Amino acid sequence: MAVIEVFGKECKDSSFWLDDVPALPELPSVPLEDVDVAIVGSGYTGMHAAIETARAGRKTMVLDAQEPGWGCSTRNGGQISTSIKPSLEKLTAKYGATRARAIRKEGEAALEWIGDFVPSEGLECDFLRSGRYHAAHTPAHYEEIARGAETLSRAEGIEAFAVPRHEQRSELGSDTYHGGVVFPRHASINPAKYHRGLLTLAQLAGVHVVGHCAVTVIKRDAVGFLLSTAKGQVRARDVIVATNGYTGGVTPWLQRRVIPIGSYVIATEPLPKALVCELFPTSRIASDTRKVVYYYRPSPDGTRVLFGGRVSANEADTAISGPKLFADMCQIFPQLAPYAITHSWSGQVAYTFDELAHTGVHEGVHYAMGYCGAGVSMASYLGKRMGQKVLGRPEGTTAFDGLTHPTRPFYTGNPWFLPATVAWYRRQDRIESERAAASS
Repeated sequence: MAVIEVFGKECKDSSFWLDDVPALPELPSVPLEDVDVAIVGSGYTGMHAAIETARAGRKTMVLDAQEPGWGCSTRNGGQISTSIKPSLEKLTAKYGATRARAIRKEGEAALEWIGDFVPSEGLECDFLRSGRYHAAHTPAHYEEIARGAETLSRAEGIEAFAVPRHEQRSELGSDTYHGGVVFPRHASINPAKYHRGLLTLAQLAGVHVVGHCAVTVIKRDAVGFLLSTAKGQVRARDVIVATNGYTGGVTPWLQRRVIPIGSYVIATEPLPKALVCELFPTSRIASDTRKVVYYYRPSPDGTRVLFGGRVSANEADTAISGPKLFADMCQIFPQLAPYAITHSWSGQVAYTFDELAHTGVHEGVHYAMGYCGAGVSMASYLGKRMGQKVLGRPEGTTAFDGLTHPTRPFYTGNPWFLPATVAWYRRQDRIESERAAASS
């Protein structure tokens, strides 16, 4: 494991969450030659699909190019929301009122489902119905999200309430923002503990999980599929692709429909308990209204702050992103300036061109992906639903089924436009924040 120097202290370039989980259990080193269900990708989506099919008696195998859970399933911020970014109004204009409401309901269903799943399966992963504080970086944004909270409550029955700036310290120990909205049903989790729990459930169900076994070709034939891997060939009746932000050239149709985006996170050293209580008096997770959004939270034990965002134009180097995130964090929380960071890491999420998750079947291959940075509950939920689809069960049906999965002309999966786009959005965010600060 590499170590980088940040502010004169050693800072790990691995996920903070991995410090608190045991080593991976012993796993098979080679794939099976013949299975009912082969799943490519071992994150939340793939593991939930595997648990579902294996518990139904299907001979199921999960393959991953890295070790299981290596991707964003153990690298995310551990924040759980309703996952649907487009508003009811926007979705209605595109799909009509009935379909729009059904899509929005899937986000609520995923949030409530994971809240039931974790305790019902006995998973110890620090799940907490903490609620979210969504902060406005300008007065105009506060007015917008405060109105939005009223609309959500009235039109969709989603619990949300506005907190004006003069009351903000009751929710967040910062004077940077201009008020915000609380979503009491949003939740937090230790993502690596959650993934380890899923891996254990999969093993107990008989799933054959093989790491460091990249799938290089998926070929359909008259009786199913033939997969070429780094460790031999596999024949499968059904194939599920669950690669999200790590979707590559093995599935070029899918690769053209997701935009891999680097998301970066830092963790502070242990802090005085009183300081953490000052910054997060209600222990909520937090995010804001910037285009280049920041998301942050206290650690489950209440000793640290974890702070994430998208900051690095080259989308690669955590030695660069760490100090940048630290500076941004200290603009929001000047109280943290004296403290060092102990972890700086990154992972890849997958956006889509319509900001919706997608699940379906293409050329016989089942898939679910494109969670747009809010995938803890939705990836899990759609993984389960995808497993049910493979089993032919009607409860696998979702409101996402049959949606057009858009791409753009000449886009092949390389997001060459991201550095310029992120730089432009960051500039707009900065200008808006500076104007808001000057006016107030």
